[in-house]
Amino acid sequence: MRYEMAPLAIESDRSERAAFIRRTYGHLAIAVLAFVALEAAIFGVLRPLTDGGFDRAMFTMFQGRFSWLIVMLAFMGVSYLARYWAFNGGSAALQYAGLSLYVVAEALIFVPILYVAMYLIPSAPDRQFDLVGQAGILTLCLFAGLTAVVFITGKDFSFIGPILSIAFFVALGVIICAILFGFSLGLWFSLAMIVLAAGSILYNTSGIMHEFRTDQHVAASLILFASVAMLFYYILLALMQSRRS
Repeated sequence: MRYEMAPLAIESDRSERAAFIRRTYGHLAIAVLAFVALEAAIFGVLRPLTDGGFDRAMFTMFQGRFSWLIVMLAFMGVSYLARYWAFNGGSAALQYAGLSLYVVAEALIFVPILYVAMYLIPSAPDRQFDLVGQAGILTLCLFAGLTAVVFITGKDFSFIGPILSIAFFVALGVIICAILFGFSLGLWFSLAMIVLAAGSILYNTSGIMHEFRTDQHVAASLILFASVAMLFYYILLALMQSRRS
Protein backbone atom coordinates (compact mmCIF):
# COMPACT_ATOMS: atom_id res chain seq x y z
CA MET A 1 0.00 0.00 0.00
CA ARG A 2 1.35 3.43 -0.94
CA TYR A 3 2.04 5.83 1.92
CA GLU A 4 0.67 9.34 1.47
CA MET A 5 2.47 12.13 3.26
CA ALA A 6 0.52 14.69 5.21
CA PRO A 7 -0.01 18.03 3.46
CA LEU A 8 1.91 21.20 4.22
CA ALA A 9 0.29 23.26 6.95
CA ILE A 10 -0.30 26.15 4.55
CA GLU A 11 -2.10 23.82 2.12
CA SER A 12 -4.29 22.03 4.67
CA ASP A 13 -7.76 23.05 5.69
CA ARG A 14 -8.27 25.53 8.51
CA SER A 15 -9.12 23.04 11.25
CA GLU A 16 -6.17 20.76 10.45
CA ARG A 17 -3.82 23.74 10.31
CA ALA A 18 -5.10 25.03 13.65
CA ALA A 19 -4.60 21.59 15.22
CA PHE A 20 -1.03 21.49 13.89
CA ILE A 21 -0.28 24.91 15.39
CA ARG A 22 -1.75 23.89 18.76
CA ARG A 23 0.34 20.71 18.81
CA THR A 24 3.49 22.59 17.84
CA TYR A 25 3.18 25.28 20.50
CA GLY A 26 1.99 22.78 23.05
CA HIS A 27 5.17 20.77 22.52
CA LEU A 28 7.21 23.98 22.64
CA ALA A 29 5.68 24.83 26.03
CA ILE A 30 6.46 21.34 27.33
CA ALA A 31 10.06 21.63 26.06
CA VAL A 32 10.49 24.97 27.84
CA LEU A 33 9.04 23.58 31.09
CA ALA A 34 11.32 20.53 30.81
CA PHE A 35 14.30 22.85 30.33
CA VAL A 36 13.35 24.84 33.45
CA ALA A 37 12.86 21.63 35.43
CA LEU A 38 16.28 20.31 34.40
CA GLU A 39 18.01 23.55 35.39
CA ALA A 40 16.16 23.54 38.72
CA ALA A 41 17.30 19.97 39.33
CA ILE A 42 20.91 20.79 38.42
CA PHE A 43 21.18 23.88 40.61
CA GLY A 44 18.70 22.96 43.32
CA VAL A 45 19.53 19.28 43.81
CA LEU A 46 22.77 18.30 42.08
CA ARG A 47 24.86 21.31 43.13
CA PRO A 48 24.15 20.97 46.89
CA LEU A 49 24.83 17.23 46.75
CA THR A 50 28.34 17.66 45.31
CA ASP A 51 29.64 19.46 48.42
CA GLY A 52 31.52 22.10 46.44
CA GLY A 53 32.49 19.81 43.58
CA PHE A 54 30.05 21.52 41.23
CA ASP A 55 31.57 24.94 41.93
CA ARG A 56 35.11 23.64 41.48
CA ALA A 57 34.14 22.07 38.15
CA MET A 58 32.71 25.40 36.98
CA PHE A 59 35.85 27.34 37.91
CA THR A 60 38.04 24.71 36.24
CA MET A 61 36.01 25.10 33.07
CA PHE A 62 36.24 28.89 33.19
CA GLN A 63 40.02 28.74 33.54
CA GLY A 64 40.56 26.44 30.55
CA ARG A 65 40.68 28.32 27.24
CA PHE A 66 39.63 25.33 25.16
CA SER A 67 37.08 23.86 27.58
CA TRP A 68 34.25 25.94 26.13
CA LEU A 69 35.30 25.08 22.57
CA ILE A 70 35.08 21.36 23.38
CA VAL A 71 31.66 21.87 24.98
CA MET A 72 30.44 23.86 21.97
CA LEU A 73 31.62 21.25 19.47
CA ALA A 74 30.01 18.47 21.51
CA PHE A 75 26.77 20.45 21.64
CA MET A 76 26.82 20.93 17.86
CA GLY A 77 27.26 17.19 17.35
CA VAL A 78 24.45 16.28 19.73
CA SER A 79 22.22 18.96 18.19
CA TYR A 80 22.77 17.53 14.73
CA LEU A 81 21.78 14.06 15.92
CA ALA A 82 18.71 15.40 17.76
CA ARG A 83 17.54 17.35 14.72
CA TYR A 84 18.10 14.34 12.48
CA TRP A 85 15.94 12.17 14.71
CA ALA A 86 13.21 14.81 14.99
CA PHE A 87 13.08 15.60 11.27
CA ASN A 88 13.79 12.18 9.77
CA GLY A 89 12.67 9.78 12.46
CA GLY A 90 10.68 6.90 11.08
CA SER A 91 8.60 6.70 14.22
CA ALA A 92 7.02 9.10 16.67
CA ALA A 93 9.23 7.67 19.44
CA LEU A 94 12.41 8.62 17.54
CA GLN A 95 11.09 12.12 16.87
CA TYR A 96 10.34 12.61 20.56
CA ALA A 97 13.77 11.21 21.40
CA GLY A 98 15.29 13.89 19.18
CA LEU A 99 13.36 16.67 20.90
CA SER A 100 14.19 15.29 24.35
CA LEU A 101 17.88 14.97 23.52
CA TYR A 102 17.97 18.54 22.28
CA VAL A 103 16.31 19.90 25.44
CA VAL A 104 18.83 18.02 27.62
CA ALA A 105 21.74 19.32 25.51
CA GLU A 106 20.46 22.90 25.83
CA ALA A 107 20.03 22.51 29.58
CA LEU A 108 23.64 21.36 29.95
CA ILE A 109 25.16 24.07 27.77
CA PHE A 110 23.26 26.72 29.73
CA VAL A 111 24.76 25.63 33.06
CA PRO A 112 27.90 27.85 32.92
CA ILE A 113 26.09 31.07 32.00
CA LEU A 114 23.35 30.46 34.57
CA TYR A 115 25.99 29.76 37.21
CA VAL A 116 27.69 33.09 36.49
CA ALA A 117 24.38 34.98 36.39
CA MET A 118 23.13 33.52 39.68
CA TYR A 119 26.27 33.20 41.81
CA LEU A 120 28.99 35.51 40.48
CA ILE A 121 27.13 38.63 39.33
CA PRO A 122 24.10 39.15 41.64
CA SER A 123 24.31 42.30 43.77
CA ALA A 124 22.78 40.60 46.83
CA PRO A 125 22.57 36.95 47.96
CA ASP A 126 18.77 37.03 47.99
CA ARG A 127 18.57 38.41 44.42
CA GLN A 128 20.43 35.69 42.54
CA PHE A 129 17.51 35.06 40.18
CA ASP A 130 17.08 38.71 39.15
CA LEU A 131 19.03 38.52 35.90
CA VAL A 132 17.60 35.14 34.93
CA GLY A 133 14.06 36.32 35.63
CA GLN A 134 14.54 39.54 33.66
CA ALA A 135 15.98 37.63 30.72
CA GLY A 136 13.09 35.17 30.83
CA ILE A 137 10.46 37.92 30.80
CA LEU A 138 12.18 39.81 27.97
CA THR A 139 12.52 36.60 25.96
CA LEU A 140 8.85 35.73 26.43
CA CYS A 141 7.67 39.21 25.44
CA LEU A 142 9.90 39.42 22.37
CA PHE A 143 8.98 35.89 21.25
CA ALA A 144 5.27 36.65 21.66
CA GLY A 145 5.61 39.87 19.67
CA LEU A 146 7.54 38.25 16.82
CA THR A 147 5.10 35.33 16.69
CA ALA A 148 2.16 37.75 16.54
CA VAL A 149 3.77 39.60 13.63
CA VAL A 150 3.99 36.38 11.61
CA PHE A 151 0.47 35.15 12.35
CA ILE A 152 -1.24 38.52 12.03
CA THR A 153 0.45 39.55 8.79
CA GLY A 154 0.67 36.05 7.29
CA LYS A 155 3.92 37.12 5.66
CA ASP A 156 6.39 34.53 4.39
CA PHE A 157 9.80 35.36 5.87
CA SER A 158 11.66 32.66 3.97
CA PHE A 159 13.55 35.37 2.06
CA ILE A 160 15.70 36.09 5.15
CA GLY A 161 16.93 32.47 5.26
CA PRO A 162 20.14 33.04 3.24
CA ILE A 163 20.93 36.18 5.27
CA LEU A 164 20.53 34.27 8.52
CA SER A 165 22.72 31.40 7.28
CA ILE A 166 25.58 33.73 6.39
CA ALA A 167 25.22 35.65 9.64
CA PHE A 168 25.25 32.43 11.69
CA PHE A 169 28.47 31.23 10.06
CA VAL A 170 30.11 34.63 10.59
CA ALA A 171 29.00 34.63 14.25
CA LEU A 172 30.32 31.09 14.72
CA GLY A 173 33.67 32.12 13.28
CA VAL A 174 33.85 35.13 15.60
CA ILE A 175 33.00 32.95 18.62
CA ILE A 176 35.67 30.38 17.73
CA CYS A 177 38.26 33.14 17.24
CA ALA A 178 37.31 34.62 20.62
CA ILE A 179 37.85 31.24 22.28
CA LEU A 180 41.14 30.52 20.51
CA PHE A 181 42.70 33.98 20.92
CA GLY A 182 41.16 34.89 24.26
CA PHE A 183 39.40 38.17 23.51
CA SER A 184 36.01 39.29 24.83
CA LEU A 185 33.10 39.61 22.42
CA GLY A 186 31.43 42.41 24.36
CA LEU A 187 27.94 43.82 24.66
CA TRP A 188 27.56 44.82 21.01
CA PHE A 189 28.10 41.24 19.87
CA SER A 190 25.39 40.04 22.26
CA LEU A 191 23.00 42.69 20.93
CA ALA A 192 23.78 41.63 17.36
CA MET A 193 23.07 38.01 18.31
CA ILE A 194 19.74 39.05 19.85
CA VAL A 195 18.79 40.60 16.50
CA LEU A 196 19.94 37.41 14.76
CA ALA A 197 17.88 35.25 17.14
CA ALA A 198 14.84 37.46 16.56
CA GLY A 199 15.28 37.02 12.81
CA SER A 200 15.52 33.28 13.35
CA ILE A 201 12.21 33.29 15.24
CA LEU A 202 10.54 35.19 12.39
CA TYR A 203 11.99 32.78 9.84
CA ASN A 204 11.16 29.60 11.77
CA THR A 205 7.67 30.74 12.78
CA SER A 206 6.93 31.49 9.15
CA GLY A 207 8.55 28.20 8.17
CA ILE A 208 6.28 26.03 10.30
CA MET A 209 3.38 27.27 8.20
CA HIS A 210 4.99 27.19 4.75
CA GLU A 211 7.54 24.36 4.95
CA PHE A 212 6.28 21.83 7.51
CA ARG A 213 3.73 19.09 7.09
CA THR A 214 0.91 18.83 9.59
CA ASP A 215 2.48 15.67 11.06
CA GLN A 216 5.83 17.40 11.80
CA HIS A 217 4.80 19.20 14.97
CA VAL A 218 7.65 17.65 16.98
CA ALA A 219 10.31 18.90 14.55
CA ALA A 220 8.58 22.29 14.33
CA SER A 221 8.61 22.65 18.11
CA LEU A 222 12.32 21.75 18.17
CA ILE A 223 13.37 24.53 15.80
CA LEU A 224 11.24 27.05 17.70
CA PHE A 225 12.75 25.91 20.99
CA ALA A 226 16.24 26.29 19.54
CA SER A 227 15.49 29.88 18.48
CA VAL A 228 13.92 30.76 21.84
CA ALA A 229 16.89 29.25 23.70
CA MET A 230 19.36 31.30 21.65
CA LEU A 231 17.34 34.46 22.24
CA PHE A 232 17.24 33.81 25.99
CA TYR A 233 20.97 33.05 26.08
CA TYR A 234 22.04 36.31 24.47
CA ILE A 235 19.51 38.46 26.31
CA LEU A 236 20.87 37.02 29.57
CA LEU A 237 24.45 37.57 28.38
CA ALA A 238 23.67 41.18 27.42
CA LEU A 239 22.11 41.84 30.83
CA MET A 240 25.17 40.34 32.54
CA GLN A 241 27.53 42.48 30.48
CA SER A 242 25.54 45.64 31.17
CA ARG A 243 25.51 44.82 34.91
CA ARG A 244 29.30 44.38 34.90
CA SER A 245 29.84 47.71 33.16
